[in-house]
Amino acid sequence: MSGTVEVVAALIREGDKYLICRRPADKARGLLWEFAGGKTEQGETGEQAIVRECIEELDVTVEPHGVFTEVTHDYEDITVHLTLYNCTVARGVPKLKEHSDMKWVTAEEMQRYEFCPADADIIEKIKREG
Repeated sequence: MSGTVEVVAALIREGDKYLICRRPADKARGLLWEFAGGKTEQGETGEQAIVRECIEELDVTVEPHGVFTEVTHDYEDITVHLTLYNCTVARGVPKLKEHSDMKWVTAEEMQRYEFCPADADIIEKIKREG
């Protein structure tokens, strides 16, 4: 395994609901839930990456409002350093472009969904601070 992969994700909130997305069955950690996002490309800031990823994955333009939290997680196949940004939708309505499903859920409802392991601490923080 070579180094740590920088990953960004969007904590998109409307009122008391958060947008969660289900990974496609054919990807690593398939059918687990996550926050929209992906790998940072060379030369990109985290904010630039999250804006690009949300356009690619959800067909929306988001506005990042600072970092909600950061987590490093070791999977069997990869180590990720995940930066979760507080985001609002500036333009568009989220559409399924890459994920198999998406839902708007409250912090309490998140525990009903099986998330990627890297998101476990994030969900606890959302429930505490949401």
